[in-house]
Amino acid sequence: MTFHTDSSEETIELGKKIGALLKPGDVIAMTGTLAAGKTTITKGIAEALGVKDNITSPTFCLISEYEGEKMPLYHMDVYRLDGEEDFINLGVEDMLYGNGVCIIEWSEKVQKELPKKTIYMTITPDENSGRTITIENWNVEIKK
Repeated sequence: MTFHTDSSEETIELGKKIGALLKPGDVIAMTGTLAAGKTTITKGIAEALGVKDNITSPTFCLISEYEGEKMPLYHMDVYRLDGEEDFINLGVEDMLYGNGVCIIEWSEKVQKELPKKTIYMTITPDENSGRTITIENWNVEIKK
């Protein structure tokens, strides 16, 4: 599935649609350049899960945990990790296979450790603050 958004607001709205379809145990592996919109779309997903906290990039803390009305959200940024071993040493298995939703930014660094059912999302910035968002390995219908 491929989507195009023309603003941060549209990206958040798409995130809300995605978040409304997620189930406990879902993992979203995100890839995209710096400032591509990974945290922006996560804000919409979080809103759909009933998270009331302000969503920020977890670059320096690695994992931000949010309690949602529907289920918890584990927002991870693995950019600063050296690889899969560092990722596993964070104790992420309970999150990856738990009752919440995991969103992993810079997931290409830890791809070998992700569950087979992982949803893959690539975000590519376009001109004028637009984004192209491609979702793979997820068989749902998202209304545009």
